[in-house]
Amino acid sequence: MFGTGLLKGLGVTLKHTLETFADDRGKVPDRYRDSIELGQGRRIINQPIDQEGLLTIQYPEEKRQLPERFRYIPMLIWDSEKNEDRCTACGICAKVCPPQCIWIVRDSDANGKPVTRPAEFYIDAAVCMSCSFCVEFCPFDAIKMNHDYELAVFDRYPQLVYDMEELTVPLEYYAALWPEQYAVEQEKRAKDEEEKKAQDEAKAKAAAAKAAAAAAKPAAAPAASSGGAKLSRAEELKRKAQERAAAKAGGDGESVPSPAASAAAADGEVDAKKARMEELKRKAQERARQRKAEAGE
Repeated sequence: MFGTGLLKGLGVTLKHTLETFADDRGKVPDRYRDSIELGQGRRIINQPIDQEGLLTIQYPEEKRQLPERFRYIPMLIWDSEKNEDRCTACGICAKVCPPQCIWIVRDSDANGKPVTRPAEFYIDAAVCMSCSFCVEFCPFDAIKMNHDYELAVFDRYPQLVYDMEELTVPLEYYAALWPEQYAVEQEKRAKDEEEKKAQDEAKAKAAAAKAAAAAAKPAAAPAASSGGAKLSRAEELKRKAQERAAAKAGGDGESVPSPAASAAAADGEVDAKKARMEELKRKAQERARQRKAEAGE
């Protein structure tokens, strides 16, 4: 029947409304249980977010404990261990930002040469859409998402345009907001350092082996030269033996032809053989003509 679907939808909406505003005390504990005192009558309600039923928080005196993966606007990390900014002003975050709310100016040294640190870093919080693309694409873990959502001001400019001083937080602050993610990153960083150390050790061993091989080459060179001397000595003895044989043949009245003379003699024999074959061919043709003449042909 027409309208039954509409009635079913209204029934579902009414059911959810009643469940939302029902005071289910069996599932909603006392608001002050497991709360964190902030002083001056302020406290944080440290309770799970996914509770059913009505739970009123008296904001701003009471605040909900935010989950770790909550994100608002980015923040820059100051590495307290190395005492430097993690940001290298590579500009990847500004390139991948969908609303283009990040802009960076790279710093330079006294000679005007660019260096890997930002001189200026700005984020327009009024444009930021809290997508965390900048965090995902940053190769140096230099930018993270902050949990500070209380940024209400009367004027957009310049209050909502944050510079480096306002965006930079120490590494310990990030570790307190994102403990699980920080632990994973530290484990990965330690693993990468171990792999790099192993690679450096392997390179050092290879360089040492190459240096040892280069040092051993001069010692092997004399041995090679002595081998060459022995070979030259053998060739010299062979040459002298040939000269003696030639001299002996000359003393017996025989001449030992040189290689060039031997080649010329071989060519002469070939030419003579060709001439003889031509002569025989000519004589054979003359005899054939004589036979034809005698036969009357």
